[in-house]
Amino acid sequence: MENILKLITENQQMIYIVILMVFLGIEVIGRVPSVLHTPLMSGANAIHGVVIIGAIIVMGNASDDNYLALVLGFLAVVLGTLNVVGGFVVTDRMLEMFKKKK
Repeated sequence: MENILKLITENQQMIYIVILMVFLGIEVIGRVPSVLHTPLMSGANAIHGVVIIGAIIVMGNASDDNYLALVLGFLAVVLGTLNVVGGFVVTDRMLEMFKKKK
């Protein structure tokens, strides 16, 4: 318990920044009209390719006996890939709606 309190005390500013980012994100997303939600979310999902790159870097720099970093890196790669593919699928479906029917 003492280690956790020390960790929180040392990283107090970063914790405040993350909490503020969460509230800011909720406010920004809450103010987006529903018509724009699909294009913005599909674009945001495509940007998550950065997560895949970061996870690959974490896995590459992790030592062989650090199973936590390897498992979390693998999960981040899998979930990031699903998110990117989902973003492109949503974008493709959205663009199909605007094509003229034959």
